[in-house]
Amino acid sequence: MPAGPVPGPYSGRTADRQPDSPQAEQSRGPLRTALGGLTTRGRSFLAAGVAAAVCAYLLGQPELLRVGLLLAALPVVCVLVLHRTRHRVAGSRRLSPARVPARAEARVHLRIDNVSRLHTGLLMLQDRVPYVLGPRPRFVLDRVEPGGRREVSYKVRSDLRGQYPLGPLQLRLTDPFGMCELTRAFSTHDTLTVVPPTEPLPAVRLTGDASGYGEGRQRSLAHAGDDDIIPRGYRHGDDLRRVHWRSTARYGQLMVRREEQPQQARATVLLDARRSAYLGSGPDSAFEWSVSAAASVCLHLLERGYAVRLLTDAGSATPEGSTGDSSDTAGMLLDALAVLDHSQSSSLAPAYDALRGGTPGSEGLLVAFLGELDEEQALTLARMRQRTTRALAFTTAPSAQGQAAGPPALQALRAGGWQVLPGGAGLSLSGLWQEAGRSTAEGVGR
Repeated sequence: MPAGPVPGPYSGRTADRQPDSPQAEQSRGPLRTALGGLTTRGRSFLAAGVAAAVCAYLLGQPELLRVGLLLAALPVVCVLVLHRTRHRVAGSRRLSPARVPARAEARVHLRIDNVSRLHTGLLMLQDRVPYVLGPRPRFVLDRVEPGGRREVSYKVRSDLRGQYPLGPLQLRLTDPFGMCELTRAFSTHDTLTVVPPTEPLPAVRLTGDASGYGEGRQRSLAHAGDDDIIPRGYRHGDDLRRVHWRSTARYGQLMVRREEQPQQARATVLLDARRSAYLGSGPDSAFEWSVSAAASVCLHLLERGYAVRLLTDAGSATPEGSTGDSSDTAGMLLDALAVLDHSQSSSLAPAYDALRGGTPGSEGLLVAFLGELDEEQALTLARMRQRTTRALAFTTAPSAQGQAAGPPALQALRAGGWQVLPGGAGLSLSGLWQEAGRSTAEGVGR
């Protein structure tokens, strides 16, 4: 198998030439560092060889001197060969997939390539992984022929979302005689992103428009669609039947009628991350349910053709993503939710400041996932409702469970035009989403 760069979507294609302790190697030198890798057997052979050589000199026995030199030379030769070989081993890592939902497994593929002209000795691999992903994987590989490769894999799983570094990959090489062991650390790291788990949602109509879009069939100027009276300059490929002759005569050049197309629906998903709004922690907490539900709604709305923006209580928001490349937008939103943590904010005012602006209804659909609220926060949300065409709230507040009217804060929220539904661990978001769609249909029917 030819030596050279390792093909495929692996990372870390070359071995790190720096040892685990760069300061130690700089002070002692690479060869002395390699000599420090002698095993007990290697040190015993070296000591026995030196002792035999000294005895041979004192006793005048040349045969014993040759035995001593052989014993001392064997571990030194093993050190030299292993020291050269360790710089000619390349390691790589590949994640499948690199983005995985919580409680799901991902597989990590490791590959070792021998790019030297010598056989390697016994290889021992160890990859560094965070403890939340499972035990540290270790592998023992037989000797690798020149230009050969070995591949191994292991599984990782996390109940907690987040971004976890993998690596560096550590490689321990030994010679066939067990005289020396050298440990190398590759320089590259990879990141496994554990995103919130999502569930598919039913296709329901959340506004009163006929097509199910949040802003209805509004229209905007574009370059394809029905004719419009506003002219623009002629472009190569334009249909000559759309030439506007009156404007052509006025401007002295060919002018065509501009076109219009349906305006894309917009939606904002608001996630209340205030630490004071939630009780408990862990994978089954109310906050984690809100994060997972927000991820499910974002993906569902992207599939339905919405331009989706994710907004938090602190006012931070992801750029509005459209259906131009929904997979990239979905990945961006999931990555943002994977690392989202509680905020120290005590108010939803920053979210209102980020949302306000424009004309009433300009923000389209607003879906909020809320924790415990007081009347002040409910009034802030009521003001946010004025900028949207439809506002839907899922609250995980314990006081909202099992009550028709709810506490005064939720009553104020409903009075402000929000549709409020309960949320939290143990409740199916799919069923709640279906209920929200039925309420919309009943409102349209009336």
